[in-house]
Amino acid sequence: MASEGAQTSAQYIQHHLKNLQVCKDDSGEWIWNHCSGNFWAINVDSMIFSVVLALFLAFIFSRVVKTATTGKPGKLQAFVEIVIDFVDSSVKGTFHGKNAMIAPLALTIVTWVFMMNLMDLIPVDWLPFVAHAAGVEYLKVVPTTDPNITFAMSLSVFVLILFYSFKIKGIGGFVIGELMMNPLNPKDLGVPKIFWPLVCAFNFILETVALLAKPLSLSLRLFGNMYAGELMFILIALLGFLQLPLHFGWAVFHILIVTLQAYIFMMLTIVYLSQAHEAH
Repeated sequence: MASEGAQTSAQYIQHHLKNLQVCKDDSGEWIWNHCSGNFWAINVDSMIFSVVLALFLAFIFSRVVKTATTGKPGKLQAFVEIVIDFVDSSVKGTFHGKNAMIAPLALTIVTWVFMMNLMDLIPVDWLPFVAHAAGVEYLKVVPTTDPNITFAMSLSVFVLILFYSFKIKGIGGFVIGELMMNPLNPKDLGVPKIFWPLVCAFNFILETVALLAKPLSLSLRLFGNMYAGELMFILIALLGFLQLPLHFGWAVFHILIVTLQAYIFMMLTIVYLSQAHEAH
């Protein structure tokens, strides 16, 4: 569907890139889709799809656990076991600390992000058309094309990084030993003690920037790749019936991006948490 009514190509693209939003106006009333510039606006479609997909995954995994057998497993159990083994081997090969939470966290991240990314393979007009028929003006179905979702996940990981950095290394070990004495250790460099505060201040600024770059790299990489993929599908949809071969070709290629981005998000999370557990 390359156009809706009298929509131009630009209007069509803008419509498909706009979230279903709700916010409060100056009078305190809740309003829909007039939230431009409102920091507290809620992207309802992103929230709904991400929560529904999380519940779907919880249902699938709980069902497998309840019906698991040591005999000949079913196809679903076999697939889940392959995913779990893959995540487990990734954690064992990358994470060098001791924390029973890392593997479940990695499994949750890779499956949840993959499912959210996979929504990008649904033709861009299908679900918005159904929503429009139900009176919903805007609908974006890929949660990871919303920076609010990707930043929320990366900030959750960032909180864990800070928590375990302070827990494992202590305040002195983390703030002084890691942020202020690295990468330029004034003692090892033979710097006179009168200049140590300058070197430590430089290290602190440098390491703080590197620390803050972790959630940014997690969120922006995932958002940027998925947003670009969604935009490509929208541009292909403008071709009308001629979109089918291009849509199929891009969808096949995009499966690799969908999978790779989920894997990268998981691996970076494991690496960052492994660094937080390094007491030395």
